[in-house]
Amino acid sequence: MKIAYFDCFAGISGDMTLGALIGAGADADHLRKGLVGLGMGGFSIEVGRRMTGPIEATDVRVILDDHHHHHHRRLHDILEMIRGANLSDRVKQTAERIFKRLAEAEGKVHGSSPEEVHFHEVGAVDAIVDIVGAAICLEMLGWPKVVAGPMPTFHGYAKGAHGVFPLPAPATAEILRGIPWRKLDIEGELVTPTGAAIIREIAAGFGPLPAMTVESIGYGAGKSDFGIPNALRVMIGEEAAGAELQCVTVIETNIDDLNPQFYETAMERLFAAGALDVFLTPIQMKKNRPGTLLSVICDPDLTEAIAAVILAETSTFGIRISRWERLCLDRRWEEVVTEFGVIRIKIGERDGRVITASPEYEDCKRAAIEHGAPIRRVHESAAALYKTGTSSAAKNR
Repeated sequence: MKIAYFDCFAGISGDMTLGALIGAGADADHLRKGLVGLGMGGFSIEVGRRMTGPIEATDVRVILDDHHHHHHRRLHDILEMIRGANLSDRVKQTAERIFKRLAEAEGKVHGSSPEEVHFHEVGAVDAIVDIVGAAICLEMLGWPKVVAGPMPTFHGYAKGAHGVFPLPAPATAEILRGIPWRKLDIEGELVTPTGAAIIREIAAGFGPLPAMTVESIGYGAGKSDFGIPNALRVMIGEEAAGAELQCVTVIETNIDDLNPQFYETAMERLFAAGALDVFLTPIQMKKNRPGTLLSVICDPDLTEAIAAVILAETSTFGIRISRWERLCLDRRWEEVVTEFGVIRIKIGERDGRVITASPEYEDCKRAAIEHGAPIRRVHESAAALYKTGTSSAAKNR
């Protein structure tokens, strides 16, 4: 499986994302042609190189026409623009999800519904270009599985459309709830709301660099000087063969006094922190009390971060930690274009032979909601198309 590892050692923003993806192999001219499909106009994109500390990085700048002004748009306006664009379904769907996440965060911070949010900075032309452009670049790179490193901590104050606010910006902090951070403590905005929404939506997990063969590396330049190289590094390559034994950590705890409603949030934050799997098992505890066994499987390097989430989000007083080995099938993705849109097919292989193939649940769920169709029908349609050999990968073979 192709992987794109986002090494956010100096944070992430929209322009840093575009620069890193272009540096890793996405074509700038193709990006410009794709953005024309928005029908927005009033801007141009400059792509150059510049030094940030000792590192030369790709510098992407969105230049607005002299007569062009930033528009304050609502979520509906932006989504209508994206849906009407001459872009692939998956690019449009990815960009929509990023903007929806932004709207939910901004709405929660300002006490309004996502639909009522006026996207001031976020709705500006440059941010629309950053978000849609990131999706276009990921498509050019073959839609790799995205894994991201922890976010660096930072502090200070910044001025925006709503006045002076503390850093991280309230919307950024809301978007990155449950995501692991590492201590850097730079004064200045290392992670912007746009960058936070992009990485939160496209990343399958957060943690250390996975086992992979790196094929290309791109650096996307930031615009500020923080006394460190201000760039986002993206490393793209092939995931190491999953058929080899892998070491994992299993963390468990018995719980008998937690509000059952809280398990959902705990599981979400455990997955956001990089857990490979989280599951609950009903058990009978001492004094005949019914309880729940919470089990988490994670990379050994994430043991402390995962343990911290369990201790913070549950009522447990302690956890058990053990080391295991696991054997996994090689995994890759293919896509099928159904009447409900693009659905990914997760394929498990061993020694080059397909062992199992299944439509991705989240894709089926999204498509079922958007089209008002039973999820079973979406799932069956995608599975049938894959079996007939009509996936995008099959057509290219």
